[in-house]
Amino acid sequence: MILPPVFKHCARTVWRILRFFILLLSALFLLGGSVVPPMGLSSLVRAQTRPIEFAFDTWTLDAIASKLSNWGLSLHRFISPQDQCQWVLTYLDQVQSVQALNLELLLIYADPAVENPEETSLSLQRDLAHVQERLSELSPVTESILQSQLMDVIRESGLGWMGQVLPPSLFQTSDPPYSLIVSPRSEIRQALDISISPELSADEMDKLERFVYDGLDHSALVVPIGGIGTYPTMVMQTTDLVWLTEVIAHEWVHNFLTLRPLGMNYYTDPELRTINETTASLAGKELGLMILEKYYHEFVPEAPESSEDDSSNVEAETAINPEEFDFRAEMRTTRVEVDRLLAEGAVDEAEAYMEARREFFWENGYTIRKLNQAYFAFYGAYNDVPGGGAAGEDPVGPAVVAYRSQFEDLSDFLKAISWVNSFEELLELLEN
Repeated sequence: MILPPVFKHCARTVWRILRFFILLLSALFLLGGSVVPPMGLSSLVRAQTRPIEFAFDTWTLDAIASKLSNWGLSLHRFISPQDQCQWVLTYLDQVQSVQALNLELLLIYADPAVENPEETSLSLQRDLAHVQERLSELSPVTESILQSQLMDVIRESGLGWMGQVLPPSLFQTSDPPYSLIVSPRSEIRQALDISISPELSADEMDKLERFVYDGLDHSALVVPIGGIGTYPTMVMQTTDLVWLTEVIAHEWVHNFLTLRPLGMNYYTDPELRTINETTASLAGKELGLMILEKYYHEFVPEAPESSEDDSSNVEAETAINPEEFDFRAEMRTTRVEVDRLLAEGAVDEAEAYMEARREFFWENGYTIRKLNQAYFAFYGAYNDVPGGGAAGEDPVGPAVVAYRSQFEDLSDFLKAISWVNSFEELLELLEN
């Protein structure tokens, strides 16, 4: 049946209004769930961090307004699929140009031989302003294209509902805040995670960490992050398409889980947090790869050679290249030893050992500003790669990986694990 034009117009209007309210309700729900609940030291630490804490409310409202504007225009729909892919690649080239010009500018101001860096860099600053303006023009449409491509593969993977993706994929390129991670000195446990300004200098980071250590007898570390599962999600600017597709998918998975028990309980239990992050890492990589395979086939990473026994393959590699530094293996060794020392109550010895290991990593080309309990409390939650790394012998991540192997389809795995309420429940599921 062909509808008269007036009915078509009414239908489009109703759909736009419905989309708006779905977006608004989802944003309010997810934003509310992203607030870190008060925990122990919160008031004391926040007395120091309050002036530099990241304003999520302002950022989110601005991002929603921008997304509503772009969603209403839907400019990417007027671009052919092939041109959409080229648009994204052009955007990444533009990011590369901005980064290169910023580096040149930094070198001019750092060069003691340049007497008047402001005058010397005038031409460069004009070029940078032009390139940044072009980047700002490309960015909204690029985000819309990648959002649409992610939702396509989400639907194809069976994660949609009645043909729709809930919540819709929305992300905004931004400078994500730093996270101030606080852990007790006597154990590795994330007691606080406070988002602070991304403009903090290294000296200011160190002063804040020292305040927590000296004044509150806790370990602290300011860490950079690549994305945050707010709504819209926040993603760091990059030139790496593989990383970008993985991260936007990773953060969407967090949004998906937030509507279910596993996500709702993110801050209630360290083990649930690790299950959540490991799940998002696994699913983010799979969905990101689906985007590459469907739209950017030339960027699909080469599959590593594997044998029937992956563990023996790793051992063989180590034997073949005994002098090659294995960061992940060395970090696992470090975490295991730190756990042992802390379990014995040898806190000072554990901290001295971590500093010695930090110097060891530095000597082997790995820059770690500070290696402490807070470092492991943060990075140890991302445990989707065999070997442990910063997670050491923590069994939670491997359990999630094992549970994923029981499902042929990603959608079935996500739907099942999203209802997990404890690590014990996950172990029971593995046994069944």
